[in-house]
Amino acid sequence: MSEPTPEQEAERPTTLGIYDKPATPSVTEIEIVAIALSVIWLIVSVVFLVLPGKVEGGSFVVTLLAVFMPVAMIWVAATSMRASRVMREESARLQTAIDAIRQAYVVQQQRAASGYEPAVTKKLDEIAQTAKKTESALATFSTQRTEPARSTINSGTGDQTSLELGTQADDIAPRLSTGVFIRALNFPETQEDTEGFDALRLALKDRKTAQLVQASQDVLTLLSQEGIYMDDLRPDMARPEVWRQFAQGARGRAVAALGGIRDRSSLALTAARMKQDPIFRDAAHHFLRRFDHMIVEFEPDASDADLTALGDTRTARAFMLLGRVAGTFD
Repeated sequence: MSEPTPEQEAERPTTLGIYDKPATPSVTEIEIVAIALSVIWLIVSVVFLVLPGKVEGGSFVVTLLAVFMPVAMIWVAATSMRASRVMREESARLQTAIDAIRQAYVVQQQRAASGYEPAVTKKLDEIAQTAKKTESALATFSTQRTEPARSTINSGTGDQTSLELGTQADDIAPRLSTGVFIRALNFPETQEDTEGFDALRLALKDRKTAQLVQASQDVLTLLSQEGIYMDDLRPDMARPEVWRQFAQGARGRAVAALGGIRDRSSLALTAARMKQDPIFRDAAHHFLRRFDHMIVEFEPDASDADLTALGDTRTARAFMLLGRVAGTFD
């Protein structure tokens, strides 16, 4: 005979009927003992109190009390003992039911986890492929920047224009357009999203933007390990003026609207991971600092429409989630 599976074990309590009230016999050994004691006492009372002489007047009442009061006390004790026994049986039955419910809940959670596994694996595969393309873009960008630098050194001071002392290539590089910047912070939607990959490739050529993109990608990957995806979150969008107040240094209740994530499951999982995983905690705080620096530089030249579009990106949603867990908006 094969051993029962966890699912069969979880269903066994219902089959056995442990949730049904057990049939209690109408007459138990407690009642039998009480009846025997009552009969013995009545016989003793009749023999020693009633038969020796005629009972009259006030002594009749005393005799009745002497005969029937012990009988009443016997039945009070019997009733209490039976009630105590019933309570113990009910307690044991309730404990068995609770254990069965707990086991069924565990099995249900295991089934749910196995059902979500294909979707989680698919999401992780997509993120891994995006990460590979991002690394390829970074490698291409590094090669493009290194080769001109070497050619300048090897050619001497001929026709090349030398930079002034202290001037870096980032200082003279063309600035990203607002649309490309916001599109890059949202990351590509699918593998065929050429516009998204082009925006991401251009963003990675800017040092500060590349740092924010990398920090955002790190936290998004870590959050995906908990089954938290920014596409599934539907935050309450904050008004542009709230973003401006945050960029200008306001904290606490003044910018509480930025913590628009209401998904209790995502908040609880993120808070637990923040407390238990130091790597996740460091990555989250690093990302929050990068986002703070970005919004301070982005806000002065951004329109209200730009701030609204920024707040709808995956990076901004991660900021809302992590910021609320970290207490930034409290």
